[in-house]
Amino acid sequence: MQPVDYTTLIATCTDLQQNWIPSRLEQVYQRDRAHISIALRTMQKRQWLTVSWDSQAARICFSSPPPRTPDTFTFSDQLRHQLGGLALVAIAPLEPWERVLDLQFAPRPGDEILWHLYVEIMGKFSNVILTDHKQEIVTAAQQVSRSKSIVRPVETGQIYSPPPPLTGTIPSLTESQERWQERLSLVPGKLSRQMLNVYRGLSPTLIRQMAASVGLDSNQTTDTLESADWDNLFKYWQDWLQKLAKQEFITGWTETGYTALGWQMTKAEELHPLLDRYYTDELNQQIFKQLYHQLKQKISNLLQKLQTKADVFQNRLNQSQESEQYRQQGDLVMTYLHEWRPGMKEITLNDFETNQPITIPLNPEKNAVLNAQYLYKQHQKLKRAKNAVEPLLKVAQQEIDYLAQIDTALNQLQEYKTPTDLQTLEEIREELVSQNYLNPPREAIRTSQEESQPHRYKTPSGFELWVGRNNRQNDQLTFRTANDYDLWFHTQEIPGSHVLLRLEPGSVPDQADLQFAADIAAYFSRAQESDQAPVVYTEPKNVYKPKGAKPGMAIYKHEQIIWGYPQRVKAQ
Repeated sequence: MQPVDYTTLIATCTDLQQNWIPSRLEQVYQRDRAHISIALRTMQKRQWLTVSWDSQAARICFSSPPPRTPDTFTFSDQLRHQLGGLALVAIAPLEPWERVLDLQFAPRPGDEILWHLYVEIMGKFSNVILTDHKQEIVTAAQQVSRSKSIVRPVETGQIYSPPPPLTGTIPSLTESQERWQERLSLVPGKLSRQMLNVYRGLSPTLIRQMAASVGLDSNQTTDTLESADWDNLFKYWQDWLQKLAKQEFITGWTETGYTALGWQMTKAEELHPLLDRYYTDELNQQIFKQLYHQLKQKISNLLQKLQTKADVFQNRLNQSQESEQYRQQGDLVMTYLHEWRPGMKEITLNDFETNQPITIPLNPEKNAVLNAQYLYKQHQKLKRAKNAVEPLLKVAQQEIDYLAQIDTALNQLQEYKTPTDLQTLEEIREELVSQNYLNPPREAIRTSQEESQPHRYKTPSGFELWVGRNNRQNDQLTFRTANDYDLWFHTQEIPGSHVLLRLEPGSVPDQADLQFAADIAAYFSRAQESDQAPVVYTEPKNVYKPKGAKPGMAIYKHEQIIWGYPQRVKAQ
């Protein structure tokens, strides 16, 4: 993940100075343990400023409004209490070439500054600290005790001290190319390492972009650079310093991230939407991977345990099928009592129906009647076992079918592409919590309060085809969205998504439309890797949810069958 460097931070600060000073602080909301949202209003506009001290994605930029869930964090409560209703009257770097911004608050522009909110964008040491006008710390996003840091503790009641200054040389536009080149090449080494060690304000990303702009590799050593390479590199060095001095930035996307200098840019975009999108996607992707692994592992373990339980029930049921055989053997022994002899370990008698000889094991210590009674008791025992095991096996199989349905939905979500993917995954987690398969998370980590949306496709005739991505969407499509004119598709006796072919009154789908819907239904099912799979379709009024059934489970009638070919969808 590309961290916010000094250049990006100055670009953000410049935009805030030009467009949001002064502004009224109306609200503070803490999204989670590393993000707060501050509502700022000017005479013309109102937006939410996100301030993050996340170890990987520390930043400050405007973002979407926070979720409408209760804020229970102490830090945001203290900020609301001290800063509520005040005006943001100034924002500036605390020290040159340091990644710390000082947000200053007063009752109105021109009044004495009452509060300073220091935003320290420093990787894993990032923090947000509120002090009064005497620089006494009132609250901090992360308290740092003396046991954790002797150099710079951050605790309530202490006087705020800036982070220790960097030791590198301060870049200057007045420095000559000869002196600049001499500093970097004095000790041969990798270009990126030399620049980071010698000068302040640089980042690995900035150096890579600078080097790539002149056709160099930032990892090549300084002694391999030709004179022309140094000339071209110095031009971009000066370009960087001039843009910082003039506060003129060109923001946009690069192949590996973003830039605020216009170098190696593939597409231009305004600064705040760019930062918000980049870090939201990066953090969402991390959350997605962690959550996907957690859910996948949980479902896999549950399915394995349930399958073992079902196998035990099935074995008992198979054994219970022998109950009638024990009764028949008991009848044979009682019928041919006269053929029994003391000490017999087995007896061979002709079966009543087939007249074929059957060998029956006997207990030599018991007589024929007692052996027959034992066989009758085994018959009754296995018969009772059958009646007890059948419902247990049915319940276990229903649970396996339900979890297999969830596992199928997870298999369709192996990669994060859009925020909807994460929303869909979070809904699956919420469903598992509601069904008591997972413990509730310690704190709400839902990234969006909006409902995820189903996949949408167009059939050859232009009809819409909606595909549920989890059980919540499946139930929504089948039992709320579907109308009398639609058609409902699902793989036959195979876990998969509910698929809805949306039709207008009087519309009749062609065979190509039905086949396309069947192919999609087969693709979004457990038969995705198969060459073909049976798909049923019927009117939504013929689809029912059994009483007490788990989410996503349904039964149907008056169905028709069509074969779906998932490989056609995969090939598109």
